[in-house]
Amino acid sequence: MAEDFDVDVLVVGAGPGGGNAALQCARKGLRTVLIEDHGEIGTPVHCGECISDEAVANLRLNLPPEVISKRVKGIRVIFPDGTSKQLTETGYVLEKHLFEQWIAQSAVNEGAKLSLKNRLSSMERIEKDGKFLGWKCDGKGDIFPLTARIVIDASGVSAVCSKFVKLGNNKPLNEKGKVVAGMQYELADVPTDGYLDFYIWPKYAEKGYVWMIPKCDGRANVGLVTEDRPRAKKALDEFIADTHFNDLTRQLPQWKQKGSPTFGGTIPISGPFENTHHDGLMLIGDAAGFTSPLFEGGSHLALKSAVFAAETAKIAIDKNDMSKEIMARYTSLWKAEFPPYEKILKGKNALFELSDSEMSLMGSCFPDEMSDMGIIGKAMVGVRLLFKKPGLYFKKVVPAMLAFGYSRAKFYGW
Repeated sequence: MAEDFDVDVLVVGAGPGGGNAALQCARKGLRTVLIEDHGEIGTPVHCGECISDEAVANLRLNLPPEVISKRVKGIRVIFPDGTSKQLTETGYVLEKHLFEQWIAQSAVNEGAKLSLKNRLSSMERIEKDGKFLGWKCDGKGDIFPLTARIVIDASGVSAVCSKFVKLGNNKPLNEKGKVVAGMQYELADVPTDGYLDFYIWPKYAEKGYVWMIPKCDGRANVGLVTEDRPRAKKALDEFIADTHFNDLTRQLPQWKQKGSPTFGGTIPISGPFENTHHDGLMLIGDAAGFTSPLFEGGSHLALKSAVFAAETAKIAIDKNDMSKEIMARYTSLWKAEFPPYEKILKGKNALFELSDSEMSLMGSCFPDEMSDMGIIGKAMVGVRLLFKKPGLYFKKVVPAMLAFGYSRAKFYGW
């Protein structure tokens, strides 16, 4: 039966999730092809490029020195009035394009085939006697047409397979989720003390935030995410002009040879899709809607969902059963592991319903170091807030405060 298919697993997209899915599948002895529609892996860079020690340990990554840009101490949150609180939990800022290339090459070293400049454009079910067997995939590039028993969609926010796969009522597998715009510059000679700075300043980033992520050689990514997508670049320019970043040089990052110094993309913010699996199909990373809701971190989630997808693919192929009932194991795995998205989204929405002064007041109630807050510490925050402005409880400030806790590394926040 397997001989009738070109490959066991087709992985669509060679970002961190796709590269790791191909790596994990190849390690399990599955015939794996990894496709990428760009001519080079890792470019353009779409994210801030950081990953926590918690993620590195969880994923058992042995990062080579060349993919690491800077060792960092943790996160600092800066509220509208300038109040700042820090969360010390160590990690790395990566050279993300090199990191993604390293993962993809590791997959190739384990036996996966990598094909660049290949874009999936259709998926057709293959059945026999009413039993689902796999997919006939077509598209642009020399790898097509291709038959695969399982497809892992790691295509990012475009979530291409959700568009191609139809349910019984001829609706797409998932409705399009809400996205925000992310945009950044690489600046030179940026002062830093080793923390990732996140500015919750609605003046510049509507229902989002501005960041400074330090790198080696004095470089730093300074950018924002905002729901006001048309204004993203103008808002970022205004933030830089109004702050201590004003006189710093905006330069092309290492991976970009020409063009505008801005780079970025869109980020899903609605939480996981309703369907993250189907017959012979699993969606991982951004293609499944996996981003940490408050600060939109996605690399840890993408890399871990790839592990779950590979485990499920191996079981399905060993059983010769690619049905959605078997694929459901993948969804069960991530639901048991990943943070409670519904709670975090409620907290995020409550946060952005606060005025600037209310956000700042809430921030002032946090301890200067947030990493050691236990039950007593959280209770003390509530007491301080109750004393200063009890009316905030009616604005659901408690869920807003809890959203910060769920943005920690151990909850896949970065």
